[in-house]
Amino acid sequence: MAAMCLAIPGKIESVSGEDPLTRMGRVNFGGVIKEASLAYVPEAAVGDYVIVHVGFALSRVDEAEAHKVFDYLRQMDELAELEEVPSASSRRPAVAGEKSAS
Repeated sequence: MAAMCLAIPGKIESVSGEDPLTRMGRVNFGGVIKEASLAYVPEAAVGDYVIVHVGFALSRVDEAEAHKVFDYLRQMDELAELEEVPSASSRRPAVAGEKSAS
């Protein structure tokens, strides 16, 4: 069976950077802290919950929904996989006209 990559909710613990395209947040995923790009959610602030996929916060989500998802992940014993998710600290959103590094 193939593995599937999910977007996971997390709570923003801190924010660094002023430029909207390079702002980063330290996001708490049920005790696992990772950095995520906040470029797609410029309105996100410390204390907000965001949905993160491959190191990028995609949208804000309310706290109750975030906790519900964590409960499901705990039931499925999937939270350990968060420790394997790469950080976005070395990535940023692509800029039109730029060549890919790969």
